[in-house]
Amino acid sequence: MRKINFSAGPSTLPESVLKQAQNELFDYQGKGFSIMEISHRTKIFEEVHFNAMKNAKTLYGLNDDYEVLFLQGGASLQFAMVPMNLSEGGVCEYAHTGVWTKKAIKEAQILGINVKVVASSEDSEFSYIPEVNFSENADYTYICSNNTIYGTQFQSYPQSKAPLIVDASSDFFSRKIDFSDIAMFYGGVQKNAGISGLSCVFVRKDLLERSAKKNIPSMLKYAVHSENNSLFNTPPTFAIYMFGLEMQWLLDNGGLDAINERNKAKARLIYECIDSSNGFYKGHSEKECRSLMNISFKIASTDLEPIFVQEAEKADMLGLKGHRLLGGIRASLYNAITLKQCESLAEFMREFARKYG
Repeated sequence: MRKINFSAGPSTLPESVLKQAQNELFDYQGKGFSIMEISHRTKIFEEVHFNAMKNAKTLYGLNDDYEVLFLQGGASLQFAMVPMNLSEGGVCEYAHTGVWTKKAIKEAQILGINVKVVASSEDSEFSYIPEVNFSENADYTYICSNNTIYGTQFQSYPQSKAPLIVDASSDFFSRKIDFSDIAMFYGGVQKNAGISGLSCVFVRKDLLERSAKKNIPSMLKYAVHSENNSLFNTPPTFAIYMFGLEMQWLLDNGGLDAINERNKAKARLIYECIDSSNGFYKGHSEKECRSLMNISFKIASTDLEPIFVQEAEKADMLGLKGHRLLGGIRASLYNAITLKQCESLAEFMREFARKYG
């Protein structure tokens, strides 16, 4: 029996995706070899590669103004690649909403970029999304759409006349997005769309012109990866294969609007447990900023938190210990987590509160 995995990432995968990968691992589509063994220069892998890109764009409804890049180094490498490729000697504006924007700001500063933090929720341990007002003359503007540690999420994105960069790693492929102001939208795929080792970048083609002018190493240059269709060097072939299976799974299950409705229903179950617990559980995020992906909360008696985690593990629920920076409990409800699994967690939470409250 499989356990319920509420880990923040790498995270659970759809069972049908795992089973297909298992079936094809030794013999891919009856061809006599594994997809992990085949060269990335063959037509067989190129079909996997380009179909994954096509389906990713289809899910977000993107036209040819945007290009898909498959990159390595995780989302964290993008913290440096963004300023390396896109800064133009002016100011680069960031909204600071947690650990991942802190890291992105630090990488830009290491590169000597003129960074301006225009909004921050650090004053309340990142329990809310601040009001963000970007200036129109920035080289680019930058947000992280969802904060895995603190359980906050942009309900809508700030307007930006300057190119808006969005790190969407932890709510990637979980809802439809209005790309009107977005110049680049990226994330590591290991939470909602695959396994670790791959980052997917949607970048508006006019930004690639900035990258092309830059004197930076080839492997760190968006224009180089674009010109080579993300095949400049050997890509993470198995991670791209798994990403492709997840894209097809999302399409087969109604696309991003359908998955968003499921995600809302799942999160509602857990937040209702917190809100109706008479203070036994207390959510970290302010209600209007709550994440559908990551629910961080504490128990009134902190001594009960390790007991909660231990008893949850005995009930076959994993990954509920909060991040070391915040503590408490965290349930990550990524796409592959089912409503039934969330019902199991909600029932466990109610029983735990009854038992120890």
